[in-house]
Amino acid sequence: MDGTNMENPVQEAIYRRRSIREFTDQPVVMDLLRRIVTAGIWAPSGLNNQPWRFVLVCDEDVRHRLAALTHYAHIVKAAPALIAVYLDTEAMYDPVKDHQAAGACIQNMLLAAEELGLGAVWLGQILKNKDQVNQVLELDDRYDLMAVIALGYPSHRNQQSRRKPLEDFILKEIGGTQ
Repeated sequence: MDGTNMENPVQEAIYRRRSIREFTDQPVVMDLLRRIVTAGIWAPSGLNNQPWRFVLVCDEDVRHRLAALTHYAHIVKAAPALIAVYLDTEAMYDPVKDHQAAGACIQNMLLAAEELGLGAVWLGQILKNKDQVNQVLELDDRYDLMAVIALGYPSHRNQQSRRKPLEDFILKEIGGTQ
């Protein structure tokens, strides 16, 4: 299954979404960022604790200060908007489940960006400097950085991706019918 000619908009977004690292200069309005975050907060979380928190960044000076904290500075500088995704350690109840919930939240946000015509990329290398990110964003260590999502209007959509065959991933099929 290659994801083409699908009639399910969720599956279409899943198969179509690519990490976008090059953006136009067009600003991203705050309303779109809020819509993306809203999609994120509808992700599942254990006990419905919803431990995620966000910082929405469109300010050029702050983006440049954050860019200095990652090897991917060129992406952060080029993106008109950033969303820093955090876990509130005071809202957490199980580290594994809460980190899984953060991943689900981030994936929802990436799919929402795709649906809204935006491009996005999930940046993780910046986590090596999470304490400095918190300083730039004026947050205390109660908030544990999970990712920074760079967003904007794609300068192109010629990204390619492939997946290994499904059979490479399924270890066993137990029961069921064909």
